[in-house]
Amino acid sequence: MKSSGFPQKDNQLLKNCFIHESSYIDEDVLVGEGTKIWHFCHIQKGARIGKNCSLGQNVNISNNVYIGNGVKIQNNVSIYEGVEIEDDVFCGPSCVFTNDLTPRAGYPKGRENYKKTLVKEGASIGANATIVCGNTIGRWAMVAAGAVVTKDVPDYALVAGVPARIIGWVDAEGNLELRVEEHK
Repeated sequence: MKSSGFPQKDNQLLKNCFIHESSYIDEDVLVGEGTKIWHFCHIQKGARIGKNCSLGQNVNISNNVYIGNGVKIQNNVSIYEGVEIEDDVFCGPSCVFTNDLTPRAGYPKGRENYKKTLVKEGASIGANATIVCGNTIGRWAMVAAGAVVTKDVPDYALVAGVPARIIGWVDAEGNLELRVEEHK
């Protein structure tokens, strides 16, 4: 169902959000007050998006995805079923989430077999980073641009590389606190 650019009662959208007219909002979607959904987005059935979020151009939010308050999702990000994003998370342009470790087009496993991914409060994911499913990104952690996360990232860790490894520690404001070499 194409949105009219205004909140629709049958979709249970709150009155004070913005949805660009080029975006599609399926039925049974909740969008919080103050949230802005920009050009060419698709929000699928059962998605829950909190207050004061910003979804950039060409964002896809899959079925039953939960997104907290104050989340910034940059252009060209797809968040697949099985991913949960807590408050104040930043998802950089074209970052990638997966939900199936061994996908096959001819043998789909179904949602009951998706691996869960949790991105905790305040975490930041850099442009073009890949988050392999089944992992947790800790509170206020930072994933560098282009990193591939293959295991859990601790709170406040700064990770980079392929596969991602801890290269430092950051505070809630993103200031580098301590390098790994200094931490040993």
